Amino acid sequence: MSDSRTDTDYCCLRLRIEQGVAFVTLDHPPLNLLDAALTRELGRLGKQLAADDAVRVIVFDSADPDFFIAHSDVTELRAPDTPAPPERAAAPGPFHRIVDRFRSMPKVTIGKLEGIARGGGSEFLLALDMRFAALGKAVLAQPEVAAGLLPGGGGTQRLPRLIGRGRALEVILGCADFPAELAERWGYVNRALPPAELGPFVDALARRIASFPPEALALAKAAVDAAGLPLDAGLVEEEYLFRRLLTGDEAKQRAARFLELGGQTRAVEAGDFDAVLLGQGERPAR
Repeated sequence: MSDSRTDTDYCCLRLRIEQGVAFVTLDHPPLNLLDAALTRELGRLGKQLAADDAVRVIVFDSADPDFFIAHSDVTELRAPDTPAPPERAAAPGPFHRIVDRFRSMPKVTIGKLEGIARGGGSEFLLALDMRFAALGKAVLAQPEVAAGLLPGGGGTQRLPRLIGRGRALEVILGCADFPAELAERWGYVNRALPPAELGPFVDALARRIASFPPEALALAKAAVDAAGLPLDAGLVEEEYLFRRLLTGDEAKQRAARFLELGGQTRAVEAGDFDAVLLGQGERPAR
């Protein structure tokens, strides 16, 4: 894993990689609109980070304290006078593929929301693995129906899976803003934290996750995604992925270190279990 590097080859983003964590800051004034330029760079970023073995976790935030992604650029949504599509496409479109890469890549993706994310901004966050929001500042919404549209970037599919059909319909059909506190209660975000606590919490979580074996992270994420299968099929997949890791050198070495530091003793299990789990404890006195 590289210690620290910065990529300046973007116009709408800032990218810094430290100890396995890619910190991506959206910086596209005046509103961080999800326009063609930002969408292209997110697509290129996804390909770059998916192929970077040094990256285990990706954290997205915004340079604008008031806006994460305001919404999609309305001027680009005004379609020319063409007839409706005669039939459904055989596969998801380009935008769906861009945001779904952050969901499906074998790395952990996290959104840190301190401002507004409506429409396409909300849909981008929904495609990430986790979302954390600032109390009193963060706002999410899907206002497309009020404009005569519907969420077309995954909102109608991901939101019901996250918060349930009835609540998703309230969000999508009501077109109202949802503050961080309510978003947390409904499961729209993982946690809502005071603004001063949000950054340190997300940073610590990202660095903690990045310290774990990359194959275990990737296969654990794949196993969770298999929860969309029927239960028996999901259990079969879980067992297969578990056994793949069980026979690997990394798991054997970490198990040996855990036991060496006093794991499976009453003193450790009831005491500083976390330090021993992470291999940071001291060897017990003999």
